[in-house]
Amino acid sequence: VQLVESVGGSVEAGGSLRLSCSASSDTYSRHCMGWFRQAPGQERERVAGISRDGSVEYVDSVKGRFTVSKDDASYTLYLQMNNLTQEDTGMYYCATNKDTRAVPKWMCLAGFDRFDFWGQGTQVTVDS
Repeated sequence: VQLVESVGGSVEAGGSLRLSCSASSDTYSRHCMGWFRQAPGQERERVAGISRDGSVEYVDSVKGRFTVSKDDASYTLYLQMNNLTQEDTGMYYCATNKDTRAVPKWMCLAGFDRFDFWGQGTQVTVDS
């Protein structure tokens, strides 16, 4: 297993969850990592991306509510989700590259999705 995601969960609307994604030195990218989600019957959607210097970008629907962060020392990627709504329900995936694969910052923050490694997915369910 190359990326291990934390267990998601079920929360009420307005609640919060924090997801983590544990990588190894071989599967952690300091250059670009991201979080994606897929709701039933819908296409995968990129939720957030984070570049080498910690710059971030989010899909409009989560701006102001979600925060992506990383800890290079522990090879861990995080997604803090606040004020959750039913529209946030779905399977969440983290994604990384080999660290030797440099992704330019502009590309990383422009919706890059050609990642080498993907987490197994963790279910997030938001109840009304």
